[in-house]
Amino acid sequence: MSGGAALAVRPARPSDVADLILLVRELAEYERALEQAIATEADFTRDLFGPSPRVHALVAEVDGAVIGYAIYFLNYSTWLGKHGIFLEDLYVRQTHRGLGAGTALLRALAQECVDKGYGRFEWSVLDWNEPALGFYRSLDAFPLDEWTVQRLTGDALGKLASGRPTAGGTA
Repeated sequence: MSGGAALAVRPARPSDVADLILLVRELAEYERALEQAIATEADFTRDLFGPSPRVHALVAEVDGAVIGYAIYFLNYSTWLGKHGIFLEDLYVRQTHRGLGAGTALLRALAQECVDKGYGRFEWSVLDWNEPALGFYRSLDAFPLDEWTVQRLTGDALGKLASGRPTAGGTA
């Protein structure tokens, strides 16, 4: 690394929440969806550090400053009969790319999978994000071309939950 900057990856701490929110908003802006990034510091504090956290975070820091993060949670493969990690977000500040922070964050999560006997490490990436796609290919990650992500939010989620008719005419 140039200038003797020391890169470190560690579990996030409650004192990192403000940095995490800022970085999440930077990622949302890059992904052209800033208006959707409505999570608050209270949300992150509750979900990452509450009594039963179900979501986890690692941070990458250079000389004590948080410059990137990985937020993830466990999933489960019924076919493998094993847990896995789903990476919700991976982000490194533009000004700190090329230092190995993204690779270090992914390496730490891959090591957690290996250490705990998890069967998979998965994430989604926008199909237009060529720099990310190239980075992931360089690590031997591969796309699941036959699968598409499906999502319910807002009114559609409420309709299904309540049994109200959906756009398809059935509940």
